[in-house]
Amino acid sequence: MREKGIYSVQAVVKAIDLLEALAQDSGSATLQVLAKKLELSRNKAFRLLATLEDKGLIERNEETGSYGLGVQAFEMAQHILKSTNLIRLAHPIMEELARKLDEAVYITVANNDEVLFLDMVDSFQQVKTIDLVGKRFPFFTNAAGKVIKSVSSIDLFGRSGKKRDVKRLQQLEIEMDEIRRKGVAVEFNGLGEGICTVAVVIRDYAGKVVGALTLLAPSFRMLQDRLDKVVIPCMLEGAEQLSMKFGYSRAYA
Repeated sequence: MREKGIYSVQAVVKAIDLLEALAQDSGSATLQVLAKKLELSRNKAFRLLATLEDKGLIERNEETGSYGLGVQAFEMAQHILKSTNLIRLAHPIMEELARKLDEAVYITVANNDEVLFLDMVDSFQQVKTIDLVGKRFPFFTNAAGKVIKSVSSIDLFGRSGKKRDVKRLQQLEIEMDEIRRKGVAVEFNGLGEGICTVAVVIRDYAGKVVGALTLLAPSFRMLQDRLDKVVIPCMLEGAEQLSMKFGYSRAYA
């Protein structure tokens, strides 16, 4: 087995670092900022940016001089995401839920100490929540993170709980037990004022957590009666259908 990095081409490494920096800065990075961040001269950084711009991977704002990811980068990302088994199996069920509930439905997964929003099927509502595809959030700020934490074998609080006081940890323990019992998590305002998230866990053939189906909607549409009688039953049904595609059976529960 070759030593990691022994055949690395520095220009390629720097190009990848640059794309990662642009993804994090959301298109607000200038040549000077990027050169400093990547520890490159302005001339080398400019040549690298020009090459990536020619390939459509990045775009330059002529008015501000700042750079952002280009259309080609997003198209490549979509191809990668849609080629994964989880996205491929989840998308039809997400489409069905989005049509039935007329709310945005996501597939979310655990990513280190956070939840990553992978893919979305949007609603046709005029009032919508913002698009969160590609965004990461701490576990306990949203229903997806909470439902994944409640049933996964990983440490319940991990590093995110080290600085929490004992009373808050006890409250979270009670909340996690309730989510585990119901099989669904509902969170208001965790991802922003007026935003509600509803999430149900997805399992594979061995009962292992794969991710979570997650609904995002303005809180004013998530009245308790609608949650209890329509939204939650539909989400649980969708999660069961998707889990079965991964070979899960209730016998493993």
